[in-house]
Amino acid sequence: MSRIDKIPKSFDPGETENRIYNNWINKNYFHATVDSKKEPYTIVIPPPNITGQLHMGHALDNAIQDVLIRWKRMQGYSALWMPGTDHASIATEAKIVEAMAKEGISKDDIGREKFLERAWEWKNVYGGRIVEQLKRLGSSCDWERERFTMDEGLSEAVTQVFIKLYDKGLIYRGERIINWCPDCLTSISDAEVEYEEQEGSFWYINYPAQDGSEGVTVATTRPETMLGDVAVAVHPDDKRYSHLVGKNVILPIVNKAIPVIADTYVESDFGTGAVKITPAHDPNDFEVGLRHGLEIINVMDDHAKMNEAAGQFYGLDRYEARKLIVKELEDGGYLVKTENYKRNVGNCYRCNTTVEPKVSFQWFVKMKPLAEPAVEAVRNGDVLFVPERFDKTYFNWMENIKDWCISRQLWWGHPIPAFYCDSCGKILVGKEMPDICPDCGGEKFTQDPDTLDTWFSSALWPFSTLGWPDDTPELNYFYPTSVLVTGYDIIFFWVARMIFSGLEHTGEVPFKHVFIHGIVRDEKGRKMSKSLGNGIDPLEIIDEFGADALRYSLINGNSPGNDQRYLPIKVEAGRNFSNKIWNAFRFVMMNMEDGISFESVDFRNLAMEDKWILTRLNSVIREVTNNLENFELGVALSKIYSFIWEEFCDWYIEMVKPRLFDKESVTGLEARFTLNYILCNAMKLLHPYMPFLTEEIYSHLIHEDESVMISKWPEFEEKFHFPDEEEKVGILMDAIRKIRNIRAEMSVPNSRKAAAIIVTASQKTGQMFAGSKPFLERLASVSEIKVTGQKDKIPKTAVTAVFDGGEIFIPLEDLIDIEKEIARLESESANLDNEIQRVENKLSNEKFVGKAPAEVVDQEKKKMEKYIEMKKGVDERISVLTNL
Repeated sequence: MSRIDKIPKSFDPGETENRIYNNWINKNYFHATVDSKKEPYTIVIPPPNITGQLHMGHALDNAIQDVLIRWKRMQGYSALWMPGTDHASIATEAKIVEAMAKEGISKDDIGREKFLERAWEWKNVYGGRIVEQLKRLGSSCDWERERFTMDEGLSEAVTQVFIKLYDKGLIYRGERIINWCPDCLTSISDAEVEYEEQEGSFWYINYPAQDGSEGVTVATTRPETMLGDVAVAVHPDDKRYSHLVGKNVILPIVNKAIPVIADTYVESDFGTGAVKITPAHDPNDFEVGLRHGLEIINVMDDHAKMNEAAGQFYGLDRYEARKLIVKELEDGGYLVKTENYKRNVGNCYRCNTTVEPKVSFQWFVKMKPLAEPAVEAVRNGDVLFVPERFDKTYFNWMENIKDWCISRQLWWGHPIPAFYCDSCGKILVGKEMPDICPDCGGEKFTQDPDTLDTWFSSALWPFSTLGWPDDTPELNYFYPTSVLVTGYDIIFFWVARMIFSGLEHTGEVPFKHVFIHGIVRDEKGRKMSKSLGNGIDPLEIIDEFGADALRYSLINGNSPGNDQRYLPIKVEAGRNFSNKIWNAFRFVMMNMEDGISFESVDFRNLAMEDKWILTRLNSVIREVTNNLENFELGVALSKIYSFIWEEFCDWYIEMVKPRLFDKESVTGLEARFTLNYILCNAMKLLHPYMPFLTEEIYSHLIHEDESVMISKWPEFEEKFHFPDEEEKVGILMDAIRKIRNIRAEMSVPNSRKAAAIIVTASQKTGQMFAGSKPFLERLASVSEIKVTGQKDKIPKTAVTAVFDGGEIFIPLEDLIDIEKEIARLESESANLDNEIQRVENKLSNEKFVGKAPAEVVDQEKKKMEKYIEMKKGVDERISVLTNL
């Protein structure tokens, strides 16, 4: 009985994927253990938010990680892909607040404790959704080790890090200007502000001098903040304003005197060269205010509405206030002019609301002492970016880094372990609330109400997930990790913070390589977003085409660091590739009987084509392995694709068919061995990319492995290296391609056979062709072969082509019916005569030549030249055929 009887006619992802994945889980294939006999290879997953829904960015990022981890697992490493999720303070709290609003209640209505109970309930219900979606993609994470940024162990690590940095003087609480999101109602870090160019205006406002002399005109893009102005600044070297420095001007609308100061921050050639200083609402103004000891006046509340300090504009939204302020300036004669102006506006990366610079008491990390060793770690090669060019982005950020605002005005998150004495206000930092104040003896304390920035905990992810701060076997074995896979858009958010955190808290870098990929854009090259409505749901693609096809489409043609477009045609190509492989697999199985054994295969009987395909496999194994070592995943996949589709399916299977169909063939068993061996190893090479298809096929092939997933990664084998046969078959394939091209150019049907005369000076090549008639018959429709070293007896009318090693001549009469061809050519010549006459009539028409645009006339002249040249060629061909 043939083994094909057990195999369906087509591969059905919907039927197989869940079954195969559950089998992997049940057999514990994903679990990595501490094993002194193996080298470790570790990847920590960029933890998706528990609010997350799988999108194309997730699919690409995790497909890349899965390729690497499956490959290394097959290479014999103890390969750990550490999974987990992030608590996502801002996004999760927003979800809970939104749900509560539908019930008609708010955070303040139920209090912090009840709110956190709701948050944990929400996490338990919805927090694992994206994990299940990652499983649909085929992600082979060690799910037994799954972590959450707020689980007990990771929370302990966060608390210990905060205390350690505070004790070292690297964490402090102070009043500084921060980025405030009026929608999320929390501070956000500089890295969480996304800038976009927006149309706006420059308003030029006159500030009259207090003494009645000429005042000064300032330009601003945010007139609503002028209510908090405390000075006007000019450059110390600007002679236009030197007489005003030290004097006062009158702040319009507010009608109070403010000083004119000199500061090098001002750019004399920008605007009017004089700028309003509002320390509470601009980071640069804040620094100027510190240098000059200026008052800080905040004129907005947390919702970006004008507060009591805004006087008559109290309660108005900032943009409503802007319109009324501009009108009042205009009515009062203070508005000099208005200009259109494009400027970069900072928006919250979570909700896209324009952030408001705001002075606030917050907790900060001193970054310079932490950034310096992290910069050096990349400069000296302890951490390598792939592609290397992204280290410039890293250096630019780290070398110009500002102190990191780590406190958030949220309830969901890690609480800040700081306690304030209710009696004297002293700050005490520790794991537990203190019993007594060392300064005043007070016994009542209030914990800081804020929580820590989400990135504060995820910065510890590579080592906290492995048990740090405890000295665990997993930490000692799997850390530092091997590679971090992430997009270039979070180099600031996460990569930099993990590097300095790893160095500071473990003394080692957290990973050796940072593999940067681009983002997946839509077909038009636009970034996918909810506002554009152009997002693609990976789960829908998996439902229609299967996970393998999606993974193929994301990695095929992908190069590190570069964006790519989602193209449905690439997913279809992935499905077509699956179908091609499945059909080849069925053909192989059709020729395998139950109980077949390859123990008696005599490698001395391997045919030339067997040796060729084995040698090609060897080369592909070596090249693909090298590509993967260099993170060239797309290049490696392209080579696997070419080998399977072209060399194995289109060439080798066709070459070997006569030996399979001839039951008396003495090398039939060797042919079957080679088919099985090549397909087994091809599935191993392809497995990291298309795990489900390869597992299903591999389970039916002849081998000793339990699963392709835990099989040994192919290696170059000297016994299957046959350079001489590789060269011979390469020459033969080149000749076949040339014969096919000749036939295609002359529209010769496959059913029409033709003789081939091979002219070569190489005796070895001649002998090879003499013994290759079966291949030429099947693959090039050749009826007979003649090999010679001379051209003297070859018909002059023979069609010729040069191949690698000689020339091919095919008698013309074998390819075409000469009388029919002459008739066809005469008809074509007559048609060309008609076209030439038509164009001549046009060009001789004075009305056409006089009225038509010059380019139209030129086009007709070019047509005439083309038709004349074509007719000349056709007539020459008729003459040659007529004289045969």
